[in-house]
Amino acid sequence: MSSATCRRGFNGKFRRIASAPSPLLHRTGLSPPADCGARAAEQHCLHLLERSSAPAAVLQSLAFLLKSGLHANPLVLTRLFASSAAAAPALLEPLVAALLVPSVPIDAFLANTLIRAHAASPLPSARLRAASFFPLMLRSATLPNKFTFPFLLKACAAFPGVGVQAHAAALKFGFTTDQYVSNTLIHMYSCFGGEFLGDARNVFDRMAKSSAVTWSAMIGGYVRSGLSSDAVGLFREMQASGVRPDEVTMIGVLAAAADLGALELARWVGRFVEKEGIGKSVTLCNALIDALAKCGDLDGAMAVFQGMKERTIVSWTSVIDALAMEGRGKEAVAVFEEMKTAGVRPDDVAFIGVLTACSHAGMVDEGYGYFESMRMAYGIDPKIEHYGCMVDMFGRAGMVERAMEFVHKMPMKPNPIIWRTLVAACRAHGRLELGETITRNLLNEYPAHEANYVMLSNVYALTRRWKEKSEIRREMSKRGIKKVPGCSLVELDGEVHEFIAGDESHPQWKEIYMMVEEMARELRRAGHISATSEVLLDLDEEDKEVALQWHSEKLAIAFVLLRTPPGTQVRVVKNLRVCSDCHAAIKCISLVYNREIIVRDRSRFHRFKNGSCSCNDFW
Repeated sequence: MSSATCRRGFNGKFRRIASAPSPLLHRTGLSPPADCGARAAEQHCLHLLERSSAPAAVLQSLAFLLKSGLHANPLVLTRLFASSAAAAPALLEPLVAALLVPSVPIDAFLANTLIRAHAASPLPSARLRAASFFPLMLRSATLPNKFTFPFLLKACAAFPGVGVQAHAAALKFGFTTDQYVSNTLIHMYSCFGGEFLGDARNVFDRMAKSSAVTWSAMIGGYVRSGLSSDAVGLFREMQASGVRPDEVTMIGVLAAAADLGALELARWVGRFVEKEGIGKSVTLCNALIDALAKCGDLDGAMAVFQGMKERTIVSWTSVIDALAMEGRGKEAVAVFEEMKTAGVRPDDVAFIGVLTACSHAGMVDEGYGYFESMRMAYGIDPKIEHYGCMVDMFGRAGMVERAMEFVHKMPMKPNPIIWRTLVAACRAHGRLELGETITRNLLNEYPAHEANYVMLSNVYALTRRWKEKSEIRREMSKRGIKKVPGCSLVELDGEVHEFIAGDESHPQWKEIYMMVEEMARELRRAGHISATSEVLLDLDEEDKEVALQWHSEKLAIAFVLLRTPPGTQVRVVKNLRVCSDCHAAIKCISLVYNREIIVRDRSRFHRFKNGSCSCNDFW
């Protein structure tokens, strides 16, 4: 350390320390030299902190710090707080409270370390506390530097009000033109989502976009906000600008591809990574597995998994989840057991995957056994998500009473998702009266959630209580609540096309509608009878049949049939669960038109071929 650095650390004042070394430090073999002076004590303490990789080592360093009288040394405190954040996060707050007293001089290095340490905490309260060190810094007459605002803005990513103030401070001190600060601003505003995404784009548009980091930040922002099509479009702009994407960019594009079900894009990313020599880290491989699996290429996902030299719990879980989505429960269970054999201890997320697999495959006994093993064999307390998987599993298997009993015995209060899962089971298995009771209770407790109104409206429609259904719809309108429309996506020639039920916005909508009518004629000729009970409107049977044929997935399939040669696979991604009429109709379409049709709905994959579905009507 230079003398200049020492002067900054001690404000120009040195004092000699004459104290016996701690017996605790003698046992560690890290005793300071006898009769060490202030500078030697400082150096030795910094050395101890540099080697502190566990809570016990941090406490040993703290003991020496206090024994040597270094509790007011900003440089030593900076290193202590940084070591605590990395090796012993639980100690950070107590140490800050005990040592950061008014007599401690605050320099930019110490303030930045405090902000950064708290910003990296998994606790929202700690991240919010990070922002409090900025005014403390200013009160100490210490000016921020270019490292201050990236840390501060990252800490504010969950707090819009504080984040806007931090942006104003960055403007005031003239740091918004710094590339790192601007990149963090994009990240912060995109984490806020909603209207703030426009602020992120405004920052992006004002920047000199020569760095892949800048493009990746905005692409990631679009993905987090559910605007995956915009993310892909921006990536195309990035390519046209000549900026070489990095690993983070590719992970963002893969996330967008997974969301859109854009299989060709996901495959292209895999080839691009190989061609450009972008490092295939474990994180990137995991993202590729996830994207290929969610786009319907399970074989491709498995090939990436099998080719990985190093696998993490995320790698295994991604494969288990993929098999679960395909309804291949026995294979998912086999991979789960293989993971344990490989010495990878399952975590709570892995158990969600295997429970979901058992649920989709109707493996009730196996699923219950895994649920019990969480606590008994691994000491993992089931979370509400695990209880939700069990309720779904019982409900899908028609065990409505057992599902109700399970809910009543839960150690925590059931959330609305669990109750809605139970209502779905009641509807699927004809327990409409029980479903109505549960939904009414949900409405009383959560009157602002649109799903509860939609469920009750559907129950009334199924029991032909049109007056009550109309009253619920009027209440929804009065509250400004709208039902989420069914939406289906298909990828064709590198472009994603979106269809909404009854929509006429597509450039080829007239041809598509003509194709839908042709499909309806062919299905009737093949003996298909429309499930008019799925039309939850007070219409006659003929009008109900007409309403059914304009569902979004049928429009999407008609479009692909028009635009592709015979035998081409059809892939559709839907935002809602596929209805029973569409499920039956698509089975018939796959036979009549000799096409394999893959539909990913909100719950799972359905692979239709030769008039049958991979889910065996268990969906």
